[in-house]
Amino acid sequence: MKVAAVQHDIVWEDAVATREHVTPLIAQAAATGARLVVLTEMYATGFSMHPERIGEDEGGPNEQFLLTQAAEHDAYLVASIAQRGSEGRYRNNAILAAPDGTVHRYAKIHPFSYAREHEHYAAGDRHVTVDVEGLRVTLFVCYDLRFADEFWARAEGTDVYVVPANWPEPRREHWRALLRARAIENQAYVVGVNRVGTVKSALYVGDSAIIDPLGQALAEGGPGETVLTSDVEGVTVSAVRREFPFLVDRRNVDRS
Repeated sequence: MKVAAVQHDIVWEDAVATREHVTPLIAQAAATGARLVVLTEMYATGFSMHPERIGEDEGGPNEQFLLTQAAEHDAYLVASIAQRGSEGRYRNNAILAAPDGTVHRYAKIHPFSYAREHEHYAAGDRHVTVDVEGLRVTLFVCYDLRFADEFWARAEGTDVYVVPANWPEPRREHWRALLRARAIENQAYVVGVNRVGTVKSALYVGDSAIIDPLGQALAEGGPGETVLTSDVEGVTVSAVRREFPFLVDRRNVDRS
């Protein structure tokens, strides 16, 4: 399957303008034959701590846009959105929108407390893995990348981890290293998609990447907008794990 990472800028807290901005980039990705197209964290608004301004109910316009694009291009789209659940709490949801109108939602398990995200968005409590045309795709969001145990928990049932992000430039080497670490540890592909642009004093320089199960970069982005593509294969994951059967040696040790 061909996967596309859409590394894009975001018009701060202006979903209408951003949706218009990313539309041709999605079309560009789909034109390459990509079946899975990944955008960034809070793709339409930026990583805002004002859900009362930028949030929407589940099924709202930013989600509907992803579904419309998925249907138009006959592809699967992933991005995160600030959404309010039926109980009234906002979450940072990674959405996987299928061309048949199906929606899968993963709520970010680790809100970014350094930016006080936990004060505005409730933490998720479950992993989400979706079968996308035979490829097992597990969703995470940005700061989740720092927590290896979450990725370990899904390794045996995952071919591709997808991580939309808003990861700032001062910690760019953390992002780059952790993407590779999660791929190597779990012998799976990792698709990390980070935004570009400036918000107030925060600079985002992309560094999006598609990493293979041995930790090699198949595609990498620089500091500007771009569409990265690469083929990913479940059989490659199986072959790597068969040749290097490291996952079976993973132990859960109670050190209490």
